[in-house]
Formats: sequence, structure tokens, C-alpha cells
Amino acid sequence: MHVARSWAVVVVCLGAGAGAGALKGQQVPAAGGAGAGAVACHPQRPVVANRPSPYDSTAIRLGAAKALVCYSRPSLRGRHMIGGEAVPLGKLWRTGANEPTTLHLPVAATIAGLRVEPGSYSLYTVPGEKEWTVIVNRSTSQWGEEHGYTAAIEKQEVGRAKVPAETLAQPIEQFTIRALPAGRRAADLVLEWEHSRVKIPVVAVGGS
Repeated sequence: MHVARSWAVVVVCLGAGAGAGALKGQQVPAAGGAGAGAVACHPQRPVVANRPSPYDSTAIRLGAAKALVCYSRPSLRGRHMIGGEAVPLGKLWRTGANEPTTLHLPVAATIAGLRVEPGSYSLYTVPGEKEWTVIVNRSTSQWGEEHGYTAAIEKQEVGRAKVPAETLAQPIEQFTIRALPAGRRAADLVLEWEHSRVKIPVVAVGGS
């Protein structure tokens, strides 16, 4: 189920696999379709070795095209996060740390059923016990802190969609976004942290 607003597109914060080792300006060549080209991660602040939440990326294959998720990876470090004071249920979350999680798409696609054109989108979520709301937004230049999600930024939403949430028996220490193939031109973005897991379907549209 998804709800789209006529004045906005909601961007979902999703991540792909861990350990991709993103660096500033890292590029992934993309192929196929109008608007295809190299996509790259561009952190807003210098990436240093001792950054508490390391900057990372995950490549997502959508047929011949490759998309890229750029995000920071906070750790539990003994804290209760999802559903706790830091990431309360029912409240907007940047889906990571530092800069907003950003999805770079070289082709038109749907994100949890929301149609987007080639481009870059920031991804936010609203965690819930049974389901999460995924928010896709055209604005990518803001810092990720939730209080910075102003009315002006909200107006740039593409839409919002809901995805089921799973409960994990064993906790995941570090926030992870990975990609699972889900068809010839589709993948699921899998977000995992603490005892929570959600899957966000991304499907390339048009072309071949």
C-alpha cells in the first residue's frame, strides 16, 4: 500500500550491502536508458578514519544499470536505538547518521511502488512495530538531522509508502543497507539494525 501526494514525492532511506567501502567521489558506472551515467557518493563533510558512524555505499544492480546508495552506519554500542529515545517509533528518522541516506538512480524506477525519474533522492523512514513508512525526497543537500527536515524540504517529497517490518532474533550491531536481487531489473533494499529488518523494493521501469 502506498500514499502519494500530488505536491510531493517521498524518498525512502534505504541502504544496500555493507562493506562497499565508499569514498568521497566513488563512482559506479551505469548503463542503459536515458539519463544513464556514472553515479557517485559525495559526503558533505570530510570522511575521516575515526568518524563514529563510517560513511559507506552499496551498489544496486537493476538489469544493465547500477544504482548506488550512500549512507552512514551508526552502531549500537550498548544502546537501545530502534524504538528507543534516539530512534522512537512513529517519528521521522534519517535512516542512518550524519548526511541523509541518498539513493542515486541512473534510470527511472519505482521505490516501494513510488515512481521516480533518474536522479538523486534522500531517503527517510518512520519506523513502526509492524511496518515502516518510507519517504523519498528530491532534496539531498540538507544535513540529515531530523529537526532539519523543514516544511520547505517536506514540500520536495515524491511520496510515502509503507513496507512490512520484521523482528530479528539476534541483534545487528551496525546499521546495514544491502541489496538482494528480486528479478532481472529489480532489487530489494534491505535495512537492518538492532532487532529490525525492512525490505524496500526498487524496480527499474522503461527501457529493456
